[in-house]
Amino acid sequence: MYAIFLDRNKQYKAKVGKVIRLEKINNSVGSQILFKKIILFSNNKKISIGQPVLQNILIEGSIHKHGKEKKIKIIKFHRRKHYKKTQGHRQSYTDVLIKNFIYQ
Repeated sequence: MYAIFLDRNKQYKAKVGKVIRLEKINNSVGSQILFKKIILFSNNKKISIGQPVLQNILIEGSIHKHGKEKKIKIIKFHRRKHYKKTQGHRQSYTDVLIKNFIYQ
């Protein structure tokens, strides 16, 4: 049993008990979160596809932890032009534990 949902225009596959890494959500650790934009839901052999979203299913999860990804380096360089520029970036993330699917 799994579902595919939208969160800020990105699609994620959710299973019960799975931890999903999303972009940073400004809630505290342990708080509950509901995902309402479900695109696809599969229950064993039966598949439901929304047009554009399913109205009768929600995904319940809790925020597991916050953190930052490994730093990436961005280097811009033009040879023989005396130009070199370096920059770094660390993307913030939130890990969400999927608890269950709610049928309405």
